Amino acid sequence: MKRTGLLLLCGALICAGLAACSPVQTLNSVVPVADLTIETLRYGPDARQELDLYAVPGLKAAPTVLFIHGGSWTHGDKSEYRFVGESLARAGYVVGVMNYRLAPQHRYPAYVEDAAQALAVLRTAAPRFGGDPDQLFVAGHSAGGFNAVALVDRHGYLEAAGVPPQSVRGVIGIAGPYSYDYRGFPSRNAFAEGSDPADVMPDRFVRPGAPPHLLLVAADDEVVHPQNALQMEAALRAAGVPVERHVLPGLNHITVAAALARPLAWLGGTRDAVVEFIEARRSQ
Repeated sequence: MKRTGLLLLCGALICAGLAACSPVQTLNSVVPVADLTIETLRYGPDARQELDLYAVPGLKAAPTVLFIHGGSWTHGDKSEYRFVGESLARAGYVVGVMNYRLAPQHRYPAYVEDAAQALAVLRTAAPRFGGDPDQLFVAGHSAGGFNAVALVDRHGYLEAAGVPPQSVRGVIGIAGPYSYDYRGFPSRNAFAEGSDPADVMPDRFVRPGAPPHLLLVAADDEVVHPQNALQMEAALRAAGVPVERHVLPGLNHITVAAALARPLAWLGGTRDAVVEFIEARRSQ
């Protein structure tokens, strides 16, 4: 597997220099999905308000996972994360990989509200594919990790979308910016002009009774500082919310997400940590 993954990665790097393809396209092209059930679901009127559902046929009472992509809230697309849908579907879950409206046209909290609506639609659809609507997990990478944590931890988003808070069994943040002053970064255009991070950051709004969290940190991350996870962990513990924080060696901000792919799981422990977290909290 390690040799196969290395060859794939090398091929992706070579392909990156060609106009016709990209590393993620290369990865997705070798991820088998022909035997999976895949369906696109809409959760709102905007062209970006849809998600792709992935499932292995024949599931029963399986955990249901919503995955939210990164991209500084200004770019990214669910089509780039087919490898995540395939990987978690093979683990035995009903998986939704969502798009959301992008900044600067749509600033905070629009993309968190989109996540709430997407989760509601996924929850309703899940039983048709063998998913349990009361075993929900919300996961995200980078900006998507912010969205996932903000959605579940701040009171009001789940309720407004009609999702019972108790139906969410866990939150998985992968290299997420949960506690930073965006006013000094280009990502400030994802938030309202003149807004205060103290009124926005998820570590300031942890509701009592929130579900367990898994915070994954890439040891070599030079994009999102590890302090974000440390401060989020402290806030969760102060609120009495169970939390695990794992620092994954040898991974950076990009490879910590790439390691969710089955062919690249050898890169680091992302996929194993995610699956172990879900399995420990699923109902039998």
